[in-house]
Amino acid sequence: MLYEYKTILTEAEAEIIEKKSRFIATVRPVKSEEEARLFVEEMKKKYWNATHNVFAFQLGERNEIQRFSDDGEPQGTAGMPVLNVLKAEDIKNAAVVVTRYFGGTLLGTGGLVRAYGKAAKVGLLTAGIVQLILYSKYEITTEYTDSGKVQYEILQEGHILFDTQYSEKVVFVVFVKVEETTTFEKKMTDVFKGNTPFEKQGEQYGVWQDGELSLL
Repeated sequence: MLYEYKTILTEAEAEIIEKKSRFIATVRPVKSEEEARLFVEEMKKKYWNATHNVFAFQLGERNEIQRFSDDGEPQGTAGMPVLNVLKAEDIKNAAVVVTRYFGGTLLGTGGLVRAYGKAAKVGLLTAGIVQLILYSKYEITTEYTDSGKVQYEILQEGHILFDTQYSEKVVFVVFVKVEETTTFEKKMTDVFKGNTPFEKQGEQYGVWQDGELSLL
């Protein structure tokens, strides 16, 4: 699994006008090629009367699945510019359909490339490009007398103190970036003088939005 990657979390739509041609970009997060192709077919049905429904999508940890279609536009002027936006931003697991309603004026090769690329970019920005971070989740159980010191060490290292539960003892729920887990476990072992009153609960992606960590 990737430690971090960029994607979109929500579907969005944006429109631009170029010489009276309407370019409507619809973007959607997708998890598989089948899901991406179903999305493309859905958009073709929705905009059945459009001049073109151009698409591109990119999937996989190494962007191993990349597909695009010019849908009747001159070769290389539509689908590839949309895909290039995904590649340039390194946005994974996302599909884009740019629908064009011809406005009566030819844009030329360069004009088409710019228009389709611009529409795709505006659509992605409307959805909101986010950075997903892979975290390890820990529960740390400590005595009340030691809780202040433990909390200090957690925050001192920049880890995420997600929750604190109070019962007979204090339980801290902590999220640690996966690449920092070895250092974190060593630090906690030192803090507890060789004991290990912490338990790893698994791994989970999170995203920061409006100053808060949301878990996926």
